[in-house]
Amino acid sequence: MQKIIRIGTRDSQLALWQANKVSKELAELGYESVIIPIKSLGDIVLDKPLYELGVTGVFTKNLDLAMLNGDIDIAVHSMKDVPTALPEGIVQAAVLKRADYIDLLVLKDTEEFFGQPNGIIATGSLRRKAQWLNRYPTHKVEGLRGNVITRLEKLDNSETWNGALFAAAGLERLELRDAEAIPLTWMIPAPAQGAIMVAALEKDDYVLDACEQLNHHETKVCVGVEREFLRLLEGGCTAPIGALAYVDARTEEVNFKGVLLKKDGSKKITVEKTAKLGSHKFLAKDCADYVINRGGKELMQEDEESEAKIASVYSTKKLSELQKETLSSAIGIKDSDFIKMRFNRIPAKVMKSQHENVVITSQNGVEAILNSFTKDEINFKNIFCVGRRTKKLIENRIGKVTHVAKNALKLAEYISKETEIKEVSYFCSDVRLDVFPTYLQAHEIVVNEIEAYKTMLNPVKIDAEVTGVLFYSPSGIESYLEENTKDKVAFCIGETTAVEARKHFDKVEVANIPDVESVLELVNTYYSK
Repeated sequence: MQKIIRIGTRDSQLALWQANKVSKELAELGYESVIIPIKSLGDIVLDKPLYELGVTGVFTKNLDLAMLNGDIDIAVHSMKDVPTALPEGIVQAAVLKRADYIDLLVLKDTEEFFGQPNGIIATGSLRRKAQWLNRYPTHKVEGLRGNVITRLEKLDNSETWNGALFAAAGLERLELRDAEAIPLTWMIPAPAQGAIMVAALEKDDYVLDACEQLNHHETKVCVGVEREFLRLLEGGCTAPIGALAYVDARTEEVNFKGVLLKKDGSKKITVEKTAKLGSHKFLAKDCADYVINRGGKELMQEDEESEAKIASVYSTKKLSELQKETLSSAIGIKDSDFIKMRFNRIPAKVMKSQHENVVITSQNGVEAILNSFTKDEINFKNIFCVGRRTKKLIENRIGKVTHVAKNALKLAEYISKETEIKEVSYFCSDVRLDVFPTYLQAHEIVVNEIEAYKTMLNPVKIDAEVTGVLFYSPSGIESYLEENTKDKVAFCIGETTAVEARKHFDKVEVANIPDVESVLELVNTYYSK
């Protein structure tokens, strides 16, 4: 029986239009599909501009989660909303033919305000705001969020706005483009504006084959150049960057123009270059280098330095510079390893006979096993683990995982309720939560614990100005409390850590996905409220 492709989408009218377009095109190719609407953070937090939310992907994250959890097969996005770096395991499956990429000014009344020094325009886009203020520096730009219908209603109800800025493609798709709307031909659009992208799981060959047939080559080339320019400038929703590439059929050249502005529009750097179609591989890099060499990094740095810090947080685990950069520039962060690991020498006799059912609840457990044995020496039949990253590490270096769960309790419940297992080998630390072995033992399952590594506390005294602390394990909380106070917000990587945090902290926040990036996104979201 042919697979029914589950299409995930935001639940706004425009997003549903886009999802239905993909569904219709798949149907024309003989593929059956069903549409599954999902709310996004960008749809929920409507009282702040996108750049103040402090994260990229506010419209796509929940769809990514749904796909990774197996709830949908593909996600349909306005491509301009998609971060340049996709989550691990998710790939760009198709780019549909681009619609009108231009920005429009929808007027409240007349155009008379153009010649006045006190015009007021509404938009939630930092790029549109910066370009408008660069052209009309005496005007005021106020925030405007919500779906297309909501924004049009807010404009209609406003008593002070002279107009609002919209993408032409969105208005046209919903048949809402006013004949009086003014095309802003001087405004460089967002990278990939007007394009629809389909994302899918990297391992889903059936879906990838289906989506490949939806691709529009010229659009794919152009938005690829635009998004690479954006990536190289390290901008997302938090930097005012415009980019537009188009193919000149007469000369068979890819024409590109881009812009980087200060957030207040007071400065801008523009670039225009062309390259032969097929020889355009380095066009985006050449343009990004041009902007950087003319002070682009310094221009962005000026904006960062001018922003007052709204919070200071501390990570109880060392973070990479790339990870730190995902935090809003208005949030200060320091980090240190509050936990040190020392691998034990696991006796050779442990591997003399096969372990029928093995449980590993962390990446440290995997590394500890590999510290004592080679892959060929490891004799495991069924492996159960906690966390997607632990699963990936096991499958890359040891063997196939039988089942992965979100946390230790979920894994214990699965083993006791969904299998006939009567005994497990649990490779763990000398410091571990009781929840897993206790649950299994209560259900008459024998747990043979093998101490694979030791957890050593390494507390650091943090500054009083810190308002939030990032925790990745119950042991990290124990280490933190040896030297520090409880009057902070505890940002936890998962529910197991949160259970321990709630014993000590009044405010506890838990990430949607148990990984570092989701904890950082949680911090951004919390402080943007």
